[in-house]
Formats: sequence, structure tokens, C-alpha cells
Amino acid sequence: MRKWLYIAVFTSGLTGLAVEMTASRLLGNYFGTSNLTWAAIIGLILIYLTAGYFLGGYWADRSPYPATFYKILAWGAFTIGLIPVASRPILRAAADAFDQLELGVLIGSFVVVMILFVIPVTLLGTASPFAIRLALSDSRQAGSVSGRIYAISTLGSFVGTFLPVLILIPLIGTYRTFLAIAGILLIVALAGLWANYGWKKVLPLVWMPIILALLAAFGVQGTSKNTAGLVYEKDSAYNYIQVLEVGDTRLLRLNDGQGVHSIYHPTEYYYNGPWEQVLVAPFFNPAPVSPAEIQSLVIVGLAAGTTARQAAQVFPNVQMEGIEIDPEIVAVGQKYFDMNMPNLHVTIQDGRWALENNPNRYQIISVDAYRPPYIPWHLTTQEFFAIVRDHLTDDGVMVINVGRSPQDRRLVEMLSSTILTVFPTVHVMDLPDSFNSILFASMQPTTSQNLIDNFSALEKTPETPRVLLQAMASTIAHLQPTPTNGTVFTDDWAPIEWITNDMIFDFFISGSAETLQ
Repeated sequence: MRKWLYIAVFTSGLTGLAVEMTASRLLGNYFGTSNLTWAAIIGLILIYLTAGYFLGGYWADRSPYPATFYKILAWGAFTIGLIPVASRPILRAAADAFDQLELGVLIGSFVVVMILFVIPVTLLGTASPFAIRLALSDSRQAGSVSGRIYAISTLGSFVGTFLPVLILIPLIGTYRTFLAIAGILLIVALAGLWANYGWKKVLPLVWMPIILALLAAFGVQGTSKNTAGLVYEKDSAYNYIQVLEVGDTRLLRLNDGQGVHSIYHPTEYYYNGPWEQVLVAPFFNPAPVSPAEIQSLVIVGLAAGTTARQAAQVFPNVQMEGIEIDPEIVAVGQKYFDMNMPNLHVTIQDGRWALENNPNRYQIISVDAYRPPYIPWHLTTQEFFAIVRDHLTDDGVMVINVGRSPQDRRLVEMLSSTILTVFPTVHVMDLPDSFNSILFASMQPTTSQNLIDNFSALEKTPETPRVLLQAMASTIAHLQPTPTNGTVFTDDWAPIEWITNDMIFDFFISGSAETLQ
């Protein structure tokens, strides 16, 4: 029955792309979301599909029967459902290895997990050539039949691109998304068998949906990672989110868990991180600057609101705008990080778009929208910094967090040089005990002496919040020369990913990762 053949082709196309998108989330949670991870996933899956195309054509010529076709899809679906259960112990070991920067274990884990995709993806690859063979009754229609099959399969792939990311992963999580995808394809395969041959052909395969149902109910219990202090985890449309509790402190970690995106303590506000450096920004202006003068702040990359809590503590009159692309992170911030300040307004949107379409001007603009290991390229260009400048007051200052390695400061140099094409002054400080530098760009020409003068004045004022003095002291102690000879990034050319990948590769090759343990 050709109707079921087309439905099966559509579903196999949907499943193929859905598996690829879900695989990227599955592996990204443990190995990061870098372009290297994406390239490995896409490349290997394409190889598996290539093998499937060859195998499907060969198989169809030797067994050109619908029963064979639907059984292949059924086994493909079933093996997809086994991936989350089979991969979990391997990926938990990989998470521990990532925390310890054990490169060999990480590579081994990645290879083993990708091997799990060989059988199901190869079987999916057989669908289109096999379907063409079944649908072709007249060789004179070979072109139109094959075109129709590939069109239906591609339409299914289109749906499969969005189904896991927008619906299934946020709703039921990564592991059960694999099971849901497998279940959809398995139902179609068994229905096709039933439509063509009756229930007797289906009966020997009934155990497959039963096992998948049991795996959905009992096979993926527990947390995705064995992280100490884990109090919450969730898959959103954008991130795998973890909240960890260490004593009285809570930490927000995303995806592979390399880096803390937000931190919370009920009574302490200084964390020796990038968040409190935002507080320092206005004090590069000529002294005296009073915390009470700061009335407006926008945070591009709000996360769970660490900077906003600190700013509310330091600037008594400030009104804050927080821009965050992931609504689930905002919900986590409100529940676990006390991000409930009445003077904070949250916008759920991409940072650049939201800022560009914001009619207001601010005294401080903070840019800290990392998706490790990358800073989004569109937040590093000359055109973006022009948008920032247009949204700053005359005494405004931008703060941006930039990554580096112990031996490689190219991103700092290039970002500084790019910003200097828009702003008159840039100040650089290296955040101690980290791979981060903080760049301050002021609307007016400023000097580091201004910061020192403001610190001296505020230090003598008893009501100055301690967290502000600590942040200013750290900035003064770790100021660096401002580089001016780097390449300028534009919207047309900003090779952030290439530079970052090169930095990571050199970092591991040099053995620096081993010295951190």
C-alpha cells in the first residue's frame, strides 16, 4: 500500500534529523557545544547514512518486499530507543572526566557513544533507496518516483529538525526524546506491516514497543550526571541546566558544566568572578562618583542574576534590565538564586536584537553572554559595539567578559582593538584564578587613575558596600596594558569559533590542562 510507504518515508526522514539534533544535545551536555562537537556528530552521521544508502539499494534488489522494508525500520527504531540507556554509564564517566580534564577518557567516551549510532542511523539510511525500489513499477517513472520519495523524506527531515528542540526535549528531556522518536517510527513500521500483511506479521515484533515503553518508564531514572550537590537539572530548548549546592552556596552550570554562570550566597556578595567587575565600570569616570548616581544598568546575558543582585546591593537607585535568551534559566534564577529584585525587568530575547530595539540609554551595559567555550560572534563586532555606544549615556561604560588561555591573548587583543574603533578608551583587567579578562570601554576618555581616585574616596566612606571595594581593589591590582594591534572584527568577518578552537587545541597540546589538576 503506497500510502503507508510514503508515511514511512516521511517518518524515517523525520527520525533521522530528530536523532541528529537530539544527539547534539545528548553529547553537548557532556562534551560541550563547540563547533568541534557539532562537526564530529554531523560528519559521522553522514558517514553512517552513506553506508545506509549503499546497503539499502543492495538489500532492496535482493528482497524487494514491503515486509523487509518495514522490519528494517522497526529494528532501526528499536535500536534508537536503546541509545539513551546504553550511553548513560559512558556519559556519566565522561562527565567526571570533563571535570578532571582527562582528555583521553573524554575522547574515548565520545568515540564509544558515537559507535552506538552506527546501527540505527545506517538502518535509517536504507529507507529512501528501499522505498524507491518498492514504489517503482515502471522504469519510465524512475525520475518522478525518486523525486517524490526524496521530497517526502526531506519534508520529514524539516519537521524532525524542530520537533525535538522546540517540543520534546524541553517537555520530556533528552533521554525520553530518543524513546519518543523511536516510538513514533516503530508505530509507523508496525502499522505498515499490519496494513500490508495483517497482524500475523506484526505479532513477532510486539515485544519491541513493550520494551521501549518499559525503558521510558523505568530505564532512565535518576539524574543525568553524578555531580555532587545536584539539587536541580532540566533540559531546556537552549541548554542542559544544573543547579548545585555547596554548603550555603548555589551554582548554575550549563551543558558540559565547564564554568559557573551564576552564583548565590544568602549573605555574601563577592565571589572573585566576572559578575562583580560590572560594579566597577562607572568608577573609571573622573572622581568623585557616588554609587547613588548610578540609576540604569542593562545586563546582556542575565543568567540567574548574580550581577543584578550585586548591583541592587551597591547602587541604591538603580533600575536594571536583564536580557536572557533562555526562559528556563530565568525561572531557575527566580527559584534558586533569589532573582526577585523589584527593580529588575527581564526580557527574554537574543541579546543583540533586544539591545538594538531598546529605546533606552544606560550608564552601564554588561555583556556576558557566553555559550562555552564561545562568546557569540555577533556580540564581538564593530557594528555591535556601535549599538552598545548608542545605548549608553554620555558618562556610560560597557563591560565585556572575554576568554583567553595562559599563553594566548588573541581574543583580548582583537576585542580591545575592535572596541577602540568605537570607544575612545578601553581598560583591561585579568580576572585572577581564571581564563577570563574583563574589558571596560568608556564613552569619555578615561584613565586608570580615575578608578584609583574613586577607590580612595569610597574607601573612606563608611556606607560603601564591601563588595564594591573588593571588586575595585581586584580590578586595580590586575589591570593590564591595553592592546591596540589586534584585528578588527566586523559583522562580515569575526572568526571567533576558529580562534577559540585553536586556543583550546593549543591549551591541551601544551599540557596546560594537566597542570591544573
